[in-house]
Amino acid sequence: MRILITGAAGFLGSHLCDRLLSDGHSVIGMDNFITGNPNNLAHLAGNQEFSFIRHDVSNFIFVPGSMDAVLHFASPASPNPHSRFGYVNLPIQTMKAGALGTHNSLGVARVHSARFLLASTSEIYGDPLEHPQTESYWGHVDPIGTRSVYDEAKRFAEALTMAYHRFHGINTRIVRIFNTYGPRMHLDDGRVVPNFLKQALMGEPLTIYGDGSQTRSFCYVDDLIDGIVKLLYSSEHEPVNIGNPVETTILEFANIINELTGNKGGIVYKPGQRGEGDPQRRRPDITRAREKLDWEPKVSLEEGLRCTIPYFRQELGLG
Repeated sequence: MRILITGAAGFLGSHLCDRLLSDGHSVIGMDNFITGNPNNLAHLAGNQEFSFIRHDVSNFIFVPGSMDAVLHFASPASPNPHSRFGYVNLPIQTMKAGALGTHNSLGVARVHSARFLLASTSEIYGDPLEHPQTESYWGHVDPIGTRSVYDEAKRFAEALTMAYHRFHGINTRIVRIFNTYGPRMHLDDGRVVPNFLKQALMGEPLTIYGDGSQTRSFCYVDDLIDGIVKLLYSSEHEPVNIGNPVETTILEFANIINELTGNKGGIVYKPGQRGEGDPQRRRPDITRAREKLDWEPKVSLEEGLRCTIPYFRQELGLG
């Protein structure tokens, strides 16, 4: 296939480029580098099956030639309010990527009668009242909070994708992505994996807010990409959760990080500092992925972290 990937220079987009190229497809990457990193695609220079277009997806998209699939991954995704990459500091761009970017990407798919895959998120469930979260759950989201620019952009993108599927007959897919980690994450992404790894590799105590009982379910990037590709190749139009259902408390996770990095800094507890709308528990129900895609994660948390630590060590200049 000839495939367009928006947000190609991002954490997930770049790994997706690698996987689809290895599967024998031709890939066109698109990114405006607001949050994407050119270094994530540098290794593809000279690859005859890969080309790149620098473009903002909130503007009309034109790609010459035929197109078999469009994968829309362009969006700021970091919740870190102290980072220039965080969607709190890029609120309008985030909303435009979810609304106008999805509309323009669907337009490309419609013109070329191509299949379309939307990168949605577990954030559409908000701070969930259902646990674990199934695709039928409608969510518990604050529509005007600071996180809403990301949550509601993705919820709108899902609604628009299904409207194009129902009204225009576009062959669509929707993946709801849960917490993912691995090489190529931003150092100041703001989520717990880069936060803890930076502190541990610098020999500092890991900062836990509250008692560490809040949970996350961590999926290694290779597993996630495998699930996304299986969804792309499938005929499933309904949203599908892709994530690791193994739930880990933040305290358990901190101990694992310290053990794997050999960090003697330990752990420091600070008063609960829960971000606005930040979910207390997050765990995917992956029954649909198992039944429809024959997919489930294979990489354990410890194994995935061992593959991730060298990247963070290099990014921190520690050799």
